Amino acid sequence: MESRPLQIGITCFPLIGGSGILATALGTELAVRGHEVHFFSYAKPIRLDLSAPRIHFHQVSVGQNSVFPCPDYTLPLAVKMAEVGRSEKLNIFHVHYAVPHATAAFLATEMIGEGAPKIVTTLHGTDTTLLGPNPQYRAAIEHALVHSDAVTTVSQSLRQQTYETFELRKEIQVVPNFFTPPTPARSREEVRRELGIGGGEFLVVHMSNLRPVKRIDLLLRVVASSGRRDRIKLLILAGGAFAPYQPLVHELGLQDRVIVRESAAAVEDYLPAADAGLYTSEAESFGLSILETMFYAKPVVAFRIGGIPEVVSDTAYLHEFGAIEKMAASLDALIDSPDAARELGERGRARAEENFTAARIVPRYEAVYFSI
Repeated sequence: MESRPLQIGITCFPLIGGSGILATALGTELAVRGHEVHFFSYAKPIRLDLSAPRIHFHQVSVGQNSVFPCPDYTLPLAVKMAEVGRSEKLNIFHVHYAVPHATAAFLATEMIGEGAPKIVTTLHGTDTTLLGPNPQYRAAIEHALVHSDAVTTVSQSLRQQTYETFELRKEIQVVPNFFTPPTPARSREEVRRELGIGGGEFLVVHMSNLRPVKRIDLLLRVVASSGRRDRIKLLILAGGAFAPYQPLVHELGLQDRVIVRESAAAVEDYLPAADAGLYTSEAESFGLSILETMFYAKPVVAFRIGGIPEVVSDTAYLHEFGAIEKMAASLDALIDSPDAARELGERGRARAEENFTAARIVPRYEAVYFSI
């Protein structure tokens, strides 16, 4: 594989969510490896360190014009990508999500013309599972993928779904997500004291953007169904507003069982303080939060859907979607058997360290870049 430094443009959403977090981590690792990395988004990605060498951020203003019935992002994004792509002589546009990012990248390359950057599109799930079946978006996504120089997905499951959803004759490569666990700033005991966790209580963590697909309703019902619910505290590290779920918290009588930390919570502080991770998505192409939980040796309970089995293999309790009582029973088993819970968590960490580190995954993205 070639090793010369590249000029890479990364376009992603800046919020808490697997795609933005992965894109930010990837750009950071690429910069460490000597590449110049330019980020494009409407706001600074939450985990992006702008003081790091070879990292650049180009903020895109959302278009506001009385001619249009609503604000526009795709065209201003395309213009900014073309401007920087031309001035910085970028080699690659690596976009996370087909619409609007790959669409903007295609427009940018058309504006640049000869010598334009090659386009790598990474699908994280939404393009295929949510937008793909929608006739308002399908043709645009298909066009963006056809005109990408390389397409990757984060799991075999998503790769197969993408082939089933779109008319594509090109090869889709699977490059999984990765995670590099930061060093905690606070001790487990300090964080548990801050959260008000008693000595005999079992802290269950859930991390997500709280979108409907994450099924927070089922998350709460699993805890409510636990035979050990009086020992459980559920910590939700939320990338969105939790207020819509408060009525269900009250309905289930979980007011004193649920703790919410909104916005950019430091997962490296909270995960070591937890005892297990609980995830109830109805669709999950990979499950980056699950991987983060595994890296801190916490046992995982989740539904067997999408790419989750590819991530955890046999190191987690997986159940068919909707099996609330079985999920609750798995939580109870972890509470009742601390040694078994610890052993399951350690197996999860060993799998994560063997398969999903930056050292293993980033060179695979570099290989994609150099191949085109």
